[in-house]
Amino acid sequence: MTNSWQNQFSQDARLLPHLVDLPSDQVLLSHLTEGDYRKASFLDQRIITPQLQRQLVPWSELSAVDMPQTAKPQYIFHIGHVGSTLLSRLLGEIDKLLALREPQLLRTLCEISQIKDEPESPWSPEVYAQRFSQTVQWLSRSFHPDQRVMIKASSFVSELAPQLLATPTDALFLYAPLDRYIPTILAGEASVQETHMMAGARLKRLSLNLGEAPAHLWELSLAKRVAMSWMCELVTLFVAEKASQAANILWMDFESFLEDPTGQLVSAASHFGLDLSEQKASELVSGPIMSSYSKAPEHDYSPNLRQELLAQANRNHADAIRTAISWVAETAENFPLVAEAINWIETRR
Repeated sequence: MTNSWQNQFSQDARLLPHLVDLPSDQVLLSHLTEGDYRKASFLDQRIITPQLQRQLVPWSELSAVDMPQTAKPQYIFHIGHVGSTLLSRLLGEIDKLLALREPQLLRTLCEISQIKDEPESPWSPEVYAQRFSQTVQWLSRSFHPDQRVMIKASSFVSELAPQLLATPTDALFLYAPLDRYIPTILAGEASVQETHMMAGARLKRLSLNLGEAPAHLWELSLAKRVAMSWMCELVTLFVAEKASQAANILWMDFESFLEDPTGQLVSAASHFGLDLSEQKASELVSGPIMSSYSKAPEHDYSPNLRQELLAQANRNHADAIRTAISWVAETAENFPLVAEAINWIETRR
């Protein structure tokens, strides 16, 4: 890093406000090229290598940098494991778009937002509000005057969606039907581990939205925990939709995308005001992005392989999946908000 980091930070996106060290109130700035952004599946600690140029700077010094006016970011929110990284990679190939996938600073902001009024919050509510605005402005920087940022958030950052979408901007809400979501999660070891790890927090979030808990965590089998996670994330997006009157929101079923990737990609690009011809979209969905695992492109993962894994999961967990789907139907009967959210997506299929 050079001593002119302030000038670099104000000029373009090459210095990513990467991580925040809360005890010292410092921000880690990491040097990324446009190619680095394009390659990165996650803008968190996983991109840190010995070769990555980086330095810590006090938040107070970073906030003192005179920032140019930039367009508000656009967003992809999702329920998890429904192709959001794939869509972000495909759209990120459009020249006038800089795609940011799961920036860690936004995740930290979401975590603090949940406790900003509590005694244990590291920031006061006033400081949180100020730093929220600063973070959005920092993440909105691009490399070219006609380039706009699109942020693909982590699924649990959806809690922050109403605040991020409080002013006019465009957003894509990505989901999958329950009968496809459950086998998708059960088909992967990593997604099963994530389900167990996140189940408690998701049940708490779902309970807060519903006004009471639909179940105790210890009562839920693995398949029901997956189904509960689906309800949690879907209800979170549905609540965000109702709260975000200023935003232009498009809901997309990932299964519909897979049935017509060219047409759906053109529709998504149009929603975001991006110029994408059917020919270019066809070239993108026929290329290497669609034939590799988006979160780890070094691994092959095609739509056909996905179908094979889903079929196997459906065979191996048939009874558990049926029971979990029935439990969701029962929950929807007892909690109108769940029923409204399910009806909302079903009317859009």
